[in-house]
Amino acid sequence: MAPPPPSMAPRMTALILRVLTFAFLVASLAILTTNTSTLEIGDEVVKIRFKDVYSYRYMLAAIVFGIAYTVLQVAFTLNHIVKRNAQTSSDGNPVFDFYGDKVISYILATGAAAAFGATKDMKPLLTEPGVNSFLNKGYASASLLLLGFVCTAMLSVLSSYALPKKI
Repeated sequence: MAPPPPSMAPRMTALILRVLTFAFLVASLAILTTNTSTLEIGDEVVKIRFKDVYSYRYMLAAIVFGIAYTVLQVAFTLNHIVKRNAQTSSDGNPVFDFYGDKVISYILATGAAAAFGATKDMKPLLTEPGVNSFLNKGYASASLLLLGFVCTAMLSVLSSYALPKKI
């Protein structure tokens, strides 16, 4: 007698969480990379861009790593769902999923934390109306990154449950 086919529910849950992660990260990336402001100091006009803030650069790197990993995992998951092949994605390499989800979730969390911290520190120092908009967009981008982290953290928990079953 052949064993029953594995349920697709965990696979679909993982796919939905990965698509949500991807959407949050892309939205965060769009807000972050278009974030600019003009600051007037006396007669001098200074243009502030996200790349002028080191923490925002780190957040950008975290977002890019998160997007790359998420796209890779979505491809693996879709391949598994379409082919229903137990030798692909999480069923084929649960250790990669386990450690990959853990590492990426920590990268996303630290990227969001760095941006929140830098934005909070800059807020009382820069009170110009245009700069306030710049900082609010920094908060928005970091918030979306934090939501991406939450989805990846849930995936990390799911992959930790799947690990003992496969090894």
